[in-house]
Amino acid sequence: MPQYVKFETPQETYEKIKVLLSKVSKGGKIKAGVNEVTKVVERGQAKFVVMAEDVSPEELLMHMPVLCKEKKAVYAYLPTKKELGESTGLKISASCIAVTDEGNLAKDLEQLKKQLSELGK
Repeated sequence: MPQYVKFETPQETYEKIKVLLSKVSKGGKIKAGVNEVTKVVERGQAKFVVMAEDVSPEELLMHMPVLCKEKKAVYAYLPTKKELGESTGLKISASCIAVTDEGNLAKDLEQLKKQLSELGK
C-alpha cells in the first residue's frame, strides 16, 4: 500500500464511489489532476476528493491527505488511475479528482462521506 493511502477501502465502498462519480460527472462539476485538485482543496471548494492508489511516484500525492484533513475535505481512494478516469467519464486516466459541485446528489454524497469518515479514523 502506498504511503499516501491512509486507510483500507472495502470493495463495496469502491463501487459506491464509482457510481457516485459517474452520476456527478453528468450533473455536477469535477476537477481532475493533482495541480487542479490541490488548488480547489486549498481554496476550500472541494466537496469530495478521490485519489488513485497506483500513482507513481508516490510523492505526487503525499500532500493530498494532509491537505484534505486541514481543509476538512473528505477523501477516498480507488485502486487504479484508469478506474478513476473511467468512472468520471474522462477519456484518460486520472491520478486524483475533486468534486466541486455535486449537483442534485448532495444526499448521496453525505451518506458516502459519513461512511468514509468512519474508515479514516
